[in-house]
Amino acid sequence: MRPSKRAADELRPVTLERAVSRYAEGSCLVSFGNTRVLCTASLEERGPPWLRGSGKGWVTAEYAMLPRATHDRTRREINSGKPSGRTQEIQRLIGRSLRAVTNLPAIGERQVTVDCDVIQADGGTRTAAITGAWVALHDCFAWMRTRSIISVDPLRDHVAAVSCGLYKGNLVLDLDYAEDSAAETDANFVLTGKGGIVEVQGTAETEPFTEAQLLELLRLARAGTDRLVALQKEAIA
Repeated sequence: MRPSKRAADELRPVTLERAVSRYAEGSCLVSFGNTRVLCTASLEERGPPWLRGSGKGWVTAEYAMLPRATHDRTRREINSGKPSGRTQEIQRLIGRSLRAVTNLPAIGERQVTVDCDVIQADGGTRTAAITGAWVALHDCFAWMRTRSIISVDPLRDHVAAVSCGLYKGNLVLDLDYAEDSAAETDANFVLTGKGGIVEVQGTAETEPFTEAQLLELLRLARAGTDRLVALQKEAIA
């Protein structure tokens, strides 16, 4: 029995609430159970310097956790002088995931930054952030189109992410903190709406996992991201 009493292939309750920020060009408050992440997409009229003259735009991301997103208060990373290695790894993952489904030349020489701020953490913050960030980015591009800043939708596909793992000998989908902290294997899968694989992160915490288990985790992840993409489609309809 899972701590949450979910079936092995069952997601936590997922919600995607759009237009939650008054000022951002696109925004989404995403919840995976008790994990909540505010995603805001901001348009900048200038792209990064290394793309100047290329005619191509850029999509990037920043990630942070509020001090009391966890059981104990954590120090703001700005007071430490730089983001932690974990933070840098996650925000790069979010940016890569969004760029994988974006036609960058269609943006022109502009940049969209998606900020993902964890309000409450209960496992799966990076997967929730990617799933909600896609909705915020979609709405930013829609905002740009209504103002004739761009003429076509730069998004080529959906992208969503979910965690899977081996918990007490069982392969399970969408780990919460209780499972994540005790999992024998923990993996994150970033998949597109068409089934393409953007990124796979997998770690054995105790015994190495097998190829057969990896393929079963991928099967679980595909089913999970299919449901997440369906929720994205419902949210933007």
